[in-house]
Amino acid sequence: MPVVCPPRPCWRITKIKGVSVERGFRFLKDPLFFAHSLFLKKPERLMALLMVMGLSLLIYSLAELKLRQALKEMNVTIPDQRRKPTQKPTIRWVFQLFEGLDILLVRQNGQVRLRQLLNLRPAQQQVITLLGPQVQKCYLFSS
Repeated sequence: MPVVCPPRPCWRITKIKGVSVERGFRFLKDPLFFAHSLFLKKPERLMALLMVMGLSLLIYSLAELKLRQALKEMNVTIPDQRRKPTQKPTIRWVFQLFEGLDILLVRQNGQVRLRQLLNLRPAQQQVITLLGPQVQKCYLFSS
C-alpha cells in the first residue's frame, strides 16, 4: 500500500525567523544513528514517527533560538566546546553541557522529603536562568 502524503503546503511547518528544522535531520546521515535498521511495518506508523521527529526538531530549534536570544539580550556568553565564550551555542552542546547533572529525590513513606540538584556547575546554572522560569521550575530553582 503506497504512502499518500497531503499536499506540500499542509504538512510543511511554517518558517519561524531563525528556526530551521530541516538542518536538524542531518543526524539521519550519521552512521551512528543506524537509520538503515529502522523498520516500521505500517505506513501510518512511519508517518507518526516522522511527525514526532519533526516536532522534536522544532522544539530543539526553538530552544536554541530562545537561548541565543537571551544571551544576546543580556550581553553574556557561555563557554563553548573549546572553553571559549560564545553567544551562539548549539543546543546539542548545551545538552552535552548538562551531562552529569542529577536530581536527588529522597522519599519517605511515599512522599518526597528532599529534592536537590547534584553537580550543578556555573555554566549550567546560567543556562537554566537564561531559559526562564519554566525551566527554572524543572530544575528546582525558586522563582
